[in-house]
Amino acid sequence: MSSTTTPAPGPAPRGKRGLSALVALLLAAILAVGVNMLADRLLPSARLDLTQNRLYTLSDGTAQVLRGLNDPITLRLFYSRRLGAEIPAYGAYADRVRAMLDEYVAVAGGRLRLEVLDPEPFSETEDRAQALGLQGVPVDQSGEQVWFGLVGTNLLDDERTIPFFQPDRERFLEYDLTRLVWELSNPTRPVLGVMSSLPLNGDPRALMMRQPGVGQPYVVMNQLRQFYTVRDVPLDAQVIEPDVQVLLVAHAQNLSDATQYAIDQFVMRGGRLIVMVDPHSESQASRPSPGQPPARDTASNLDRLLNAWGIEAPSNQVVLDQRGAWRVRADPRDRIQAVDYLAWFNVPQAGLSNSEIATAQLSQVTVASAGEVRRREGASIEFVPLITSSERTQMVDAARVRQEPSPARLLAEFAPDGRARVIAARVRGPLNSAFEGPPPPPEGAERPEDFPAHRARTEGPANLVVANDADILEDRFWVRVQDFFGQQVSTPFSDNGALVINLADSMAGGEALVGLRSRGESLRPFEMVEDIRRGAEAQFRQTERGLQERLEATERRLRELRQGPQGQQASAVITPEQRAEIDRAREEIRRTRGELRQVQLELRRDIEGLENRLRLLNIVLVPALLTVFAIGLGIVRARRRAGARA
Repeated sequence: MSSTTTPAPGPAPRGKRGLSALVALLLAAILAVGVNMLADRLLPSARLDLTQNRLYTLSDGTAQVLRGLNDPITLRLFYSRRLGAEIPAYGAYADRVRAMLDEYVAVAGGRLRLEVLDPEPFSETEDRAQALGLQGVPVDQSGEQVWFGLVGTNLLDDERTIPFFQPDRERFLEYDLTRLVWELSNPTRPVLGVMSSLPLNGDPRALMMRQPGVGQPYVVMNQLRQFYTVRDVPLDAQVIEPDVQVLLVAHAQNLSDATQYAIDQFVMRGGRLIVMVDPHSESQASRPSPGQPPARDTASNLDRLLNAWGIEAPSNQVVLDQRGAWRVRADPRDRIQAVDYLAWFNVPQAGLSNSEIATAQLSQVTVASAGEVRRREGASIEFVPLITSSERTQMVDAARVRQEPSPARLLAEFAPDGRARVIAARVRGPLNSAFEGPPPPPEGAERPEDFPAHRARTEGPANLVVANDADILEDRFWVRVQDFFGQQVSTPFSDNGALVINLADSMAGGEALVGLRSRGESLRPFEMVEDIRRGAEAQFRQTERGLQERLEATERRLRELRQGPQGQQASAVITPEQRAEIDRAREEIRRTRGELRQVQLELRRDIEGLENRLRLLNIVLVPALLTVFAIGLGIVRARRRAGARA
């Protein structure tokens, strides 16, 4: 019986292997192109943002504005490439702006058009940028200018511009862009009435007297005008005009009953009210009228209205808060150059309401000589805190901060009671009028025609905000204003301006913009370090105060021994008892001064020791833990391999 053997197949010819590889490569290329075409067709706006802070992810408010566009808007970005070549930081920021604008175009769904233009020197494009109000900046001695701004237009030829993109405002980039688009899509602005004793709109008399820092409008007012038709309401108004949707009453002093009645009836008719009273207006104290001495009456209240509505905002006390207190210059006679001023403090995100859209996205708000807001016992209103201090607070008489306040003394006598204080709150609910009927008009005035009928209560729930601090509006507590080649650039370091605009937006119905403000990073200090430092300094101040009083008493005793009582010249002959008393007084002065120096030295040692421990923790401990972990992991693996071989 014979058998046949089938030979094993040999390797394929080299030519066939090459052809198969070529075909596979071609098919892979076709597949890649097809997948890209399919993704471009089906997912035109799909993007993945892998940045740490989600820099290129638009907020819900921006998406709402862009998707709600009814008419097309054209954006023209004027960017000089030479600027990026000369200053790389601007080149990187230009890429960021361009990428953000591309996101806007993608989300808008065809209702937003973007043009990018390079205005070369002496070109028609440069002339166009200048005519549109953009800011040109020289980069060298030749005088040639570079441009980096944005112009937006709508079908009605309305224009909005960002004259020059500043990298300092990168954290507000989305807010600036969305604000521009929103303004172009909402040409009719709501009316905001403003009633105040402060020069919120500037003081022409100060400008004429060459006091520009005093005479300029508040920054927050310039920002409000970008969104609202701002209308001044006189302090003697008897009626609030019916087209005013939101009324801001900020530190309005000594209002007559007729004007308070006008505010009351505005709320009864359904108007939205923002009230800012103040136990001590730092703004008024630091901005005296030209030719006038500093104001002594710096308090304001609306007790008649607020009390009738179930709210209390006392004007005779201020809140001191150790956490977040500002560092200010100490008295020149003090040995320490700076001290915590407990009446001026920052309220961090933990003290801002997360449930309210006006404050949920804010990082920090600064208040100064603020008072407390609270609900009256038995009131049926809904009381929602917006700004709340920490628990390291104390209430003190407002007189202690009105006339020549002493930060060191406030700190030395500070005794926190463990209670957090509400500084601003939103109030909702049906309200009763504070008046039984219209009061008589002021003497010499007549009642306006078509005076509205009296309303005893609101038809539905009222909506108002009450803050016991009007210095939230003051520039120096939240924004730095710098001149940039003739252009005023405002760089906020706190979110006071955003808070005011958010409150107005939430009341006027424009809540889409609220979540955009202050989305960027903010400074986050080490709270534990700050608490230890503040506690150590408070203890130092208390000890220093006692030693200083003892030192002054001893020095006074020494002068009496040398000169005699009441400054009379003592006898030329000093008795042994007087000499011994003088020596004891000198020794007491020397010892007291030594104790003062020792207390100061211990304060510095505590703070420096804490800093050194933190540095050691960051530099040594973390790498050491990683090293121990790696060694332990290596030992475990070695034992496992040894066990497997066994």
